[in-house]
Amino acid sequence: MSVDGTSEDPRKVVWFDIDNTLYSASTKISQAMGQRIHAYFVSLGIGEDEASELHHRYYTQYGLALRGLARHHDIDPLDFDRKCDGTLPLEEYIKPDPKLRKLFEDMDRTKVRVWALTNAYKHHANRVLKILNLTDQIEGLVYCDYEEPNFTCKPEAESYRNAMKMAKITDPSKCFFIDDSKLNVIAAKELGWGRCVHFHEVGLDAMEGGRMKKLEVDGDSGADQGIAVINDLEELRVVWPEIFSV
Repeated sequence: MSVDGTSEDPRKVVWFDIDNTLYSASTKISQAMGQRIHAYFVSLGIGEDEASELHHRYYTQYGLALRGLARHHDIDPLDFDRKCDGTLPLEEYIKPDPKLRKLFEDMDRTKVRVWALTNAYKHHANRVLKILNLTDQIEGLVYCDYEEPNFTCKPEAESYRNAMKMAKITDPSKCFFIDDSKLNVIAAKELGWGRCVHFHEVGLDAMEGGRMKKLEVDGDSGADQGIAVINDLEELRVVWPEIFSV
């Protein structure tokens, strides 16, 4: 039975992160977003150096800079969203990818349902899905609800539990999950999510928690924790062969 007492859909649920997963870090969206977040910190009267430190600390501690801002500063998350995510000219960074769309089309919907699980707010998430021409391929979207005073985000356990509740699924082993954050993937695996994948590109510059980093081969790949590591979404056909129809 599902959480609301109705018969539970027997299909597995495939959860896709959105940012830096459905598109490459090479798009530089993370850098553009990082600059906006830094400017937002500074607009609160925080000095440049402290802004950089707090940005990184909050991202590391909470998985999302906004989570720290909401907890420790008197800010309106929706104002943050308008000034940061809302000002990103996404159409200049990303374009529809026929190969990506074909990957989604080839997933056997008699076996799986496909959802998105993001730390972004719904407006940004829907913009990205629309630009990538994937809106019709996603059954449901679970996002950080900035309208809620105590919203949760990955890698908090409650975020994954809420996702399962939204998708009306009670068995965590039926969840397939891919994310570019290893912390997010590990958190899902620790909750019993069945087939977890870390999307880890190599050799690109990316911004994480307000700091630039080179995406290198990770010696602690996560493979010993039952977590697959890929650097191209097409590899999902090999990692999750049972969910594809062709």
